[in-house]
Amino acid sequence: MNNAVFFAKRRAVRWDYALCLMLNRWLEQGPLHLFFRIVSRLGDGLLWYGFMLFLPVFLGGHGFLISLLMLAMASLGLYQYRFIKKRSMRPRPFVTHRKIRQGARTLDEFSFPSGHTMHAVAFAALLTQAFPWLGFLVIPFALVTGLSRVVLGLHYPSDVFMGAVLGLFNATLFLALFGSLL
Repeated sequence: MNNAVFFAKRRAVRWDYALCLMLNRWLEQGPLHLFFRIVSRLGDGLLWYGFMLFLPVFLGGHGFLISLLMLAMASLGLYQYRFIKKRSMRPRPFVTHRKIRQGARTLDEFSFPSGHTMHAVAFAALLTQAFPWLGFLVIPFALVTGLSRVVLGLHYPSDVFMGAVLGLFNATLFLALFGSLL
C-alpha cells in the first residue's frame, strides 16, 4: 500500500471515530437517548413488520404484493449484510473505544455494515415509490435510524453510509425488476 493511500485511510478512520464519539455524547441528554433507543428499536424490524402486516389488510392484493416485495428485499439484505459482517468482523465502536458508550442492545457482534440502515433505506425507497405520500414518514425515519445507530455507539458513520448504499442498491434492483407491479 503506498503512503498516500495509507495516510488517507488513517485520516478516514480517525474521522469515523471522532464523529462517532461526538454523536455518542448526545446520550448524556436523557430525552435524546430515549428517542434514539426507541427509533433503533423500531428499526429492529417492528415498524417494517407492521407495514408488512397492515398493507394487505388495508390495501388487499396490492398491499400483499408490496409486503411480499419487502419480505424478499429483506431476505436479500439479510444475506448480504451477514455475508459482509462475517468477513469484515469490524468490532462495534463501544467495544473498541472505551470513551464510546453502548446506548442500546445489539442484535449481533459486528459493526460493518449497518443492517438497520440498509433495511430502513431499502424499505423507505420501495414504500415511497409505491406510495409517494408515505415518503414524508419513511424517509425521515430512515435518516434518523442511521443517525441513531451512531449516537448509540453501535456503528461508525462509515457503517451507516455503507448500509445506506446497500439499501439503495437493493431498492434500485427491486424497483428495476418489479417496479411495474407497483
